Amino acid sequence: MTENVRNTQDVTVVVTGASGRTGSRVAQAVRAAGLGVRAASRAQGFDWENPTTWAETFRDADAAYLMYPSDVGSPAAAEGIGALAREAVGLGVRRLVLLSARGETQALATEEALKSSGADWTVVRASWFSQNFSEGPLAEELRQGGLTFPAGEVREPFLDVRDIADVVAAALTSGERYTGRTLELTGPRLLSFREAVGEIAEVTGRELTYTPVPARDYGEALTGFGVPPQEAGFLVEVFEGLLDGRNARLTDGVREVLGREPRDFGDFVREAAAAGTWKV
Repeated sequence: MTENVRNTQDVTVVVTGASGRTGSRVAQAVRAAGLGVRAASRAQGFDWENPTTWAETFRDADAAYLMYPSDVGSPAAAEGIGALAREAVGLGVRRLVLLSARGETQALATEEALKSSGADWTVVRASWFSQNFSEGPLAEELRQGGLTFPAGEVREPFLDVRDIADVVAAALTSGERYTGRTLELTGPRLLSFREAVGEIAEVTGRELTYTPVPARDYGEALTGFGVPPQEAGFLVEVFEGLLDGRNARLTDGVREVLGREPRDFGDFVREAAAAGTWKV
């Protein structure tokens, strides 16, 4: 880590997407590590699509967590991440941690844009979030009785977002140990989406179904829900790649950084159910 962020006292970390699924947990973990947080969202005047808002957010900060709002592999992500990273470096914010997607080939260009910016970078490649089942459109589907998704019977090492947040905080407070590295994170065991829905059903005592569909059919459903055709087409391409079995293996990323096992999907389900997440 560079000299100006070697000590945690008086360190300010810009957290993009600070009200979102990962950003909110990253902000909590960064604060718990003793660093200051500067939230970056439209509510605070930051807009990924308006570069004139970037300098005010990043000026006098020491480090940043970058999470691109649509998808890290989207056509605009590489350009946006690259431009923001270069501006941040120009403002003296050299320590940048990027959230990327494990197995998503479309995200490689975005990762390269960060690496070529001159930043002291770390890439965190995360597997499918456990919290995708408890927050957002999949959670709403489950509350209605089931999940229709283009994942077939592929197995995925579902990852708790809190582990991502703890890894990001560790990367920001561990000197140069994780600078210039790509950290690949997974949960501790493999589950199919059908098995994941089954665990939620068992804990909640509800009848929940899982219906696998082809990615192309899912894309047509997305356009029916109002997703722009170009975006739906991109998501189909991503799903066809990510959900082909390439991620059906575990890594030691969480254990390497945090010195403990990643949180188990079953523990996540019990906590979310106790909080009433899937109640009708």
